[in-house]
Amino acid sequence: MNSTFSDRQYDLAREELVAIIRKKGITDPGVLDAIASIPRHVFVQDVFKSKAYDDSALPIACQQTISQPYTVAFMTQLLQIQHGEKVLEIGTGSGYQACVLAHMGARVFTIERHHELLELARSRFETLGFNIASKVGDGSIGWSQFAPYDGIIVTAGAPDVPSSLLRQLKDGGRLVIPVGDQSTQEMILIRRQGEEFVRSRHAGFKFVPLVGKEGWQS
Repeated sequence: MNSTFSDRQYDLAREELVAIIRKKGITDPGVLDAIASIPRHVFVQDVFKSKAYDDSALPIACQQTISQPYTVAFMTQLLQIQHGEKVLEIGTGSGYQACVLAHMGARVFTIERHHELLELARSRFETLGFNIASKVGDGSIGWSQFAPYDGIIVTAGAPDVPSSLLRQLKDGGRLVIPVGDQSTQEMILIRRQGEEFVRSRHAGFKFVPLVGKEGWQS
């Protein structure tokens, strides 16, 4: 792709990206529609716009990243979001994941520890017309004010599952979180069944660290 692109070129690039993640096993039609609809190039720095629809993570400000599209799709598919459900996102980053969830009809609450990133994300939410609640804070302890949640998605690698996030799940709620060391993590899906938490483990990924009271101490 050239250094400047037409809307049609971006549309075609998104179609190609959807075909790639479908081949990798993403089948949820809501997830595929969101990836096909959300303009990822809006969420990346100008220097990386030519790579916006590559299936790869890209640098953003504050030494953070916008996740690989397949990773976003995989985590969202695990979450099994239904329209109208309340979802907490830990780690707003560029805002892309939050917009994917909002496009699918979720009521999204998102927390980011970097003020600069959150301000940029908020401007994108407004530009794209999404009503997403957001704040600067320690995502490792969740956002108890609006709990319980139908779903919680953590977009940073944790050393263990924060107990605060488990407490903020409603009965039947799901938590998707990468857990491991600071090199690689295993994706864990946790379902709350009363006072029990049923875990299933999935493929390995690599995320920036979850920093906070119940995460890495930076």
